[in-house]
Amino acid sequence: MLEYKELNPISPILIHWYQSNKRDLPWREIHDPYQIWISEIILQQTRVAQGFDYFVRFIHQFPDIKSLATAHEDEVLKCWQGLGYYSRARNLHAAAKQIMENFNGKFPSAYNDILSLKGIGEYTAAAVASFAFKLSFAVVDGNVFRFLSRYFGIQTPIDSGAGKKEFLQLADALLDKRQPDLHNQAIMEFGALQCTPTAPDCNRCPFSNSCFAKENDLISSLPVKGNKTKVTHRYFHHFIVLANGGTFLHKRTQKDIWQNLYEFPLYESPHPMELSDIIQTEWFRSLTQRQTFQIGLQITEIKHILSHQVIHASFFVIKIDEQTPDLPQFIYIATDKLWQYPVSKLTEKFIKKFSQNLDSPKNEYNFTSN
Repeated sequence: MLEYKELNPISPILIHWYQSNKRDLPWREIHDPYQIWISEIILQQTRVAQGFDYFVRFIHQFPDIKSLATAHEDEVLKCWQGLGYYSRARNLHAAAKQIMENFNGKFPSAYNDILSLKGIGEYTAAAVASFAFKLSFAVVDGNVFRFLSRYFGIQTPIDSGAGKKEFLQLADALLDKRQPDLHNQAIMEFGALQCTPTAPDCNRCPFSNSCFAKENDLISSLPVKGNKTKVTHRYFHHFIVLANGGTFLHKRTQKDIWQNLYEFPLYESPHPMELSDIIQTEWFRSLTQRQTFQIGLQITEIKHILSHQVIHASFFVIKIDEQTPDLPQFIYIATDKLWQYPVSKLTEKFIKKFSQNLDSPKNEYNFTSN
């Protein structure tokens, strides 16, 4: 890897830039592996501006490993609500239990032990190992990929096995082994603030005179990604069933988006469907148990974009005036308790905006004639 350029000057320049430009963040200037770990998991797939408040709230609610390990999963997911990628929260919870069981409640200090924890990959293990314990492991995240690919002109796709190996070797060669924590913080911060994805301020960059991408007008072309992610479109039809002051929720236990979060009864179709067609399905008849019902609030054509999926969602409020349906696959709760359950951001928005207007039936449907 040393054939790229002379590597020695890189780290001092990065660290000097970092000391003058770094952001004041609550997980910086600390060596508590627990808090560093929480911050790193939150910042995966999350912008710092959004993750800041979540970090503060999470540490307040779960100040140490034991409090996280002994919490109910619903509590952890509720605290995480709105951040997305909920497997991160489930893995945090599972890893905390691992630490209690396998490491006597103390966060492990060896790289391989850190790597053995649920939900921790090479990047996070390197970050915690270097920030908390000053171990010499280089971090390679999206910011590091971007800076290194531009500066050295690397066109190997970053999402390929060969690319990941090449960038990790280069990052390790660049690492200041005397202060790996400072170096790793510096190179990630540099990518986040200076060598930005779009419109980086190259004129104020300390590497502007030696950057391959700037010299060759390749800023917008690097880094290279080889695989384009296929986007799946899904059609969700949610039904808020009101009966005797309560409603029904279902826990998503299958391995899918929003696993272990709660949702209103859901009918998923492979293509768009009208309400008039859905109410004729056996699923809907079973949901209402063929009772007379009224259609209330209708919110349709909501587009909710995830990383690899687009959810086309609708929400329909239906009110049943007779007895409360017996729906064993759902839990029955008072409508004013909805806020207590961890739900997806999509469902949270609906609850916040329309919970005061649920009980407003407009059209009555009677199954007796069907």
